[in-house]
Amino acid sequence: MHGHDDPAPYDLLVVGSANADLVVGVERRPGPGETVLGSDLAVHPGGKGANQAVAAARLGARTALLARVGDDAHGLLLRASQQQAGVDTGGVLVGGAPTGVALITVDPSGDNSIVVSPGANARLTPQDVRAAAPLFASARVVSVQLEIPLDTVAETARALAPGARLVLNPSPPAPLPAEVLTACDPLVVNEHEARALLGDGADGTPEDRARALVALGPHSVVITLGAEGALVLDTRTDGGPVRVPSPRVAAVDTTGAGDAFTAALAWRLGLGEDLARAAAFAVRVGAAAVTREGAQASFPTAEEVAAL
Repeated sequence: MHGHDDPAPYDLLVVGSANADLVVGVERRPGPGETVLGSDLAVHPGGKGANQAVAAARLGARTALLARVGDDAHGLLLRASQQQAGVDTGGVLVGGAPTGVALITVDPSGDNSIVVSPGANARLTPQDVRAAAPLFASARVVSVQLEIPLDTVAETARALAPGARLVLNPSPPAPLPAEVLTACDPLVVNEHEARALLGDGADGTPEDRARALVALGPHSVVITLGAEGALVLDTRTDGGPVRVPSPRVAAVDTTGAGDAFTAALAWRLGLGEDLARAAAFAVRVGAAAVTREGAQASFPTAEEVAAL
């Protein structure tokens, strides 16, 4: 732990999900009533919250995770992976339900089918957020996603310390209350999530979508554009939307790249960088992450990002 004299011992507090990803390769997916043989089972630490915390810690951010896991082997795996990355796991609560699991089958073309059992993630409550007040009091930036209950997300928005920023990636997409949207700084979406939030208003260019998203209330918006990089729009600056190009890399596996991007962005914002500069760093982190297999295993260190 860092000294108590530091008013903000955490660069980043991630409030979110922790899942065990159970992955099996199959020649083809089974039909109803059919059994197919698959590869050996691979178990990876995952979940958007856990992924973001590991990604930030590996970059060098002082990171804490507020999440809930089960009192089971998957919970032990998830806590161990956080600790190995250097995340403070004092906020990882145990019990109430089995650890969340994603059951993933992958066919030879790389297409995957996923069933998610939220488990303990669905039991992360507003009361858990209130009980974690010391974590919030000492975090410059709080990052949250939607793999936990929406009322817990809303409580997270209320729990911010004065001057702290909320970074929200609304994934999986869900309608957001106004109090959450207006707290976002930034709202981070890919193009699919942008369309889900905007509905009929999702036509036009990414720039048009960024303007439409800001109109919903966030202080700032970031739209990730895959290999094209990202686009940022900050209501505090006079300029319009700004494109942030990505370095060209050979993509191997995009799993977790969005989580790595968001974590890197949140950390740099907490260090005082403006949105475009933070996004320029974050697209490099995302690009490095897609060059390796897996989610958490692919997340780069600061040295690896610099070498890109």
